[in-house]
Amino acid sequence: MIRTDIRLGLPSKGALYNDAFDFLAACGLKVYRPNPRQYEATIPSLPGLTVMFQRPGDIVTGVRQGSIDFGITGLDILAEKAHGRSQNILVLHDELGFGPCTLNLAIPDEKPVHTMVELAAWAKELGEDGRSLRVATKFPKTTGAFLEQHGVAPVRLINVEGTLEIAPTIGYADIIADLVSSGITLRDNHLRPLDDGLILNSQACLIANKTALQTRPEVLSVARQLIEYIEAHLRAENSFLVITNVRGDSPEAIAQKMLDQPHLRGLRGPTIAPVVPQQAAPDEPTWFAVNIVVQKPNLFQAIAELRQIGGSGVVVSPCKYIFEEVPERYRAMLAALDGNR
Repeated sequence: MIRTDIRLGLPSKGALYNDAFDFLAACGLKVYRPNPRQYEATIPSLPGLTVMFQRPGDIVTGVRQGSIDFGITGLDILAEKAHGRSQNILVLHDELGFGPCTLNLAIPDEKPVHTMVELAAWAKELGEDGRSLRVATKFPKTTGAFLEQHGVAPVRLINVEGTLEIAPTIGYADIIADLVSSGITLRDNHLRPLDDGLILNSQACLIANKTALQTRPEVLSVARQLIEYIEAHLRAENSFLVITNVRGDSPEAIAQKMLDQPHLRGLRGPTIAPVVPQQAAPDEPTWFAVNIVVQKPNLFQAIAELRQIGGSGVVVSPCKYIFEEVPERYRAMLAALDGNR
């Protein structure tokens, strides 16, 4: 039976579950889940889309096999679960901005090994003694490929589901490959990352099934809406709309003064329009209303520069969404689909 519904897979529990809920709500895509025990939900602003809750790894498998059309998961999980089998998965957005971590090789503090070159030499010495370098990890495919790339052999990968940090201490592994956020857990267990042992940087990503995008127009339409809302939110994040009145001879003269300042250039330049006074006096200067979008780190410098060119009554409002004519990531998605036909 051919499936006709459209499905989005979200993590069913943990930090990614909470962060995905908060992120989608901030994007204007609030998930409605009346019963926390239900494994289905909806997004009222995207009617026709069914939200399904799964483990992050199952989301990758579901998108690859086509049982779900879209999914939010971690790049680390995507790299592991789709390793060598990602032909039918398209990454629509790889920087959703939550769930950041890194996958690193870590070694006991007392070991005189600090680089991948030194690790390869140690593995070779172990091999000459008749045993392999033992690496405990929850990401054997990704880790194995990284070790092979750096010539570390012989290696025995130990797939561990529980706590990894204890593995070298109790003796069933020499080193570990694990996710690191703050690094506190490694230090508490007398481990340190190798200087160049970063396997990958990870955060939450949005993925989709290529076949569904290519063969079902309704899925392609939902993809555009998802990308539109997400990009509009991310572009607006930490952005402020600054409005002020500036004296000047013309919009062009004011624009030139603004473009000469490092923090007054906006997205594509300032928007300037004449202010219509309630009662115009013969000697009253000409005022113009100026609108500009400014990033948070530049806000106070921008206000100071506006004052320098005659700005008065500066109003600042946070931006909720900034929509592009066509989102760049939507263009990239279409180009990728066209290249795979």
